[in-house]
Amino acid sequence: MSTTSKLPFEVGKQDSFIDKLGEWIGDVFYDLLPDAGYELRDEQIFMAYQVERAFKEKKVIFAEAGVGTGKTFVYLLYCLCYARYTGKPAIIACADESLIEQLVKKNGDIEKLSNALNLAIDVRLAKSTTNYLCLKKLDIQRTEDETSDQVLAVYDNLPSFVNDYGTLQTFTPYGDRTEYKELTDEEWDTISYDYFQDCSTCDQRHRCGQTLSREHYRKATDLIVCSQEFYMEHIWTVDSRKREGQLPLLPNPSCVVFDEGHLLEFASQKSLTYRLQQETLNTFLSFLMQSGTRESFQELLEDTLETYDQFFYELDNNSVEVEGSKRYQLNMNNQLLSLAKRLKAQISKIGDELVFESEMYTIDEYQLNIVDEHLDDVERCLNLFINESSAIQWIEYNQNELTLVIMPKAVNELLQEKVFKQKMPILFSSATLSQNSSFEYIANSLGIKDFLSFSVNSPFDYEEQMKIEINRIDQNEIDQKNRIIIEALKNNNGSSLVLFNSSKEMKQFKSLIEQENLQFPLYFEGEEEISSIVQKFQENQTASLCAVHLWEGLDIQGESLSQVIIHSLPFPPNDPVFQSKRQNTANPYTEIDEPYMLLRLRQGIGRLIRSHEDRGKIILFLENDLQKETYDKVLKSLPIEPTIKS
Repeated sequence: MSTTSKLPFEVGKQDSFIDKLGEWIGDVFYDLLPDAGYELRDEQIFMAYQVERAFKEKKVIFAEAGVGTGKTFVYLLYCLCYARYTGKPAIIACADESLIEQLVKKNGDIEKLSNALNLAIDVRLAKSTTNYLCLKKLDIQRTEDETSDQVLAVYDNLPSFVNDYGTLQTFTPYGDRTEYKELTDEEWDTISYDYFQDCSTCDQRHRCGQTLSREHYRKATDLIVCSQEFYMEHIWTVDSRKREGQLPLLPNPSCVVFDEGHLLEFASQKSLTYRLQQETLNTFLSFLMQSGTRESFQELLEDTLETYDQFFYELDNNSVEVEGSKRYQLNMNNQLLSLAKRLKAQISKIGDELVFESEMYTIDEYQLNIVDEHLDDVERCLNLFINESSAIQWIEYNQNELTLVIMPKAVNELLQEKVFKQKMPILFSSATLSQNSSFEYIANSLGIKDFLSFSVNSPFDYEEQMKIEINRIDQNEIDQKNRIIIEALKNNNGSSLVLFNSSKEMKQFKSLIEQENLQFPLYFEGEEEISSIVQKFQENQTASLCAVHLWEGLDIQGESLSQVIIHSLPFPPNDPVFQSKRQNTANPYTEIDEPYMLLRLRQGIGRLIRSHEDRGKIILFLENDLQKETYDKVLKSLPIEPTIKS
């Protein structure tokens, strides 16, 4: 008699779940998948039985598996069964939203597995807030003269219940970025959620697509797929959301997979990033000033607003544009620190006064809690600002509005406490997790003290399937480089992925190639929603795709992708985040820049060969003044010996 009828195998009352799971996994890889047309891969079977240890011991495991191992099938099978056994969904946290689409797309790995094993899998997407339409911002755009017809069409095509306030209506999720494929990234930014939206007080939150989507994915029984950044936002906000009387962003999982797990540290930092705009605090303090509070409290609020304005005036005067980045470097000085300390003390005092106000019932309790949480955020932000050694800070200008951005330098202690102390299986999956065959670097950076690990190589015959061509070129010969790329695209009749290291590089190339009469479609990242572009690229065997953010996760098999062109080595950008990392090392180039570049290069090269049938060519451009040591390391990181052109 089975104890859990939902499982795809029988588990009796005297049976060990893990033992029975292992037997079924063996049947799947040795019999069921080969019967469904999938090849038997020794590397995949080895990985499966290594991963079993993590579920048996409820521990963290670093699963480093080369391209073509079939690692996604492995972790999906374990997560699905463990979720059904425990009654709690498994969470798959991908590196970004584009990788989510790759996983759940039509004919993606989840659908393939479902079809091969005749399993109905309940998989639901939990996307970050910026992937949803904001009704408030859409209303604003309707009044703007410059608003495009595509954006106006979004309002015309809203579900009828959004603007119909009748009773007994049926609400369904809507407003996902993927529903508005025709919008450019710039157009989407004008109507999507941003950091400074206050959803908790919005009068349309019950009709908001983001709210409805959360209600939908919280009911998942098998798998919830989200971005790493969204999962970490969930972790950091669990306590504050409970204090506000809200549900956590995600339900409590049975296990977690970090796909492309080498990127988790940055996702954790990014989700802990604080942003301050001048209007933010002004809005909340002005609300308090209009709430009939005591005269002494009014004076404190006015003084705080004056300090806040002075603080932002100094921020503006001490910001310097960083070439090649949208970020501005902040030059710290004593005046800024003094203002930050004064502002922090004033906000702390406001918090104390709010306790008194709550006892007098002069302000609605719900509104008071929201204001209190926002003030706590500002105070935490100022704490990081004052303690420069523990934070990275910079300035951004969004539609001429100055934003102070503060990111913590280290998150390992917080991660250890809030994530890795939990007694549950946590799997890191990537082709690039170790450095010099050791996992200590990533474990230390994430605060992981006790872990399992293994590495397994790719099963592909790169010597037979791939050719690599290196072009040596001078740093200033950008036009010549772009001309070579155009000829390579024509000679291959498209079917190419061109990877750029910055949007600036891609724009330069786009301005040149627009003058060409190409016989095949050429798509550029940002022209419309990313999964839509990837689908077009995949479905048209002669199309080509130019991208800045698809070095990882893109999985295009067959004739649609037979050439990968790497415009330049993917060194990290010259922005405050990497400047901070460089300042804390003895040799920034060899300890920060070079390792980042080599890892990203390996990921980019991995986009070409995705199956045993794939054949293709890598074209890589290296500058003539590249350091000899770096050049040698690049050659060593390549899967085969290249042909050199100069």
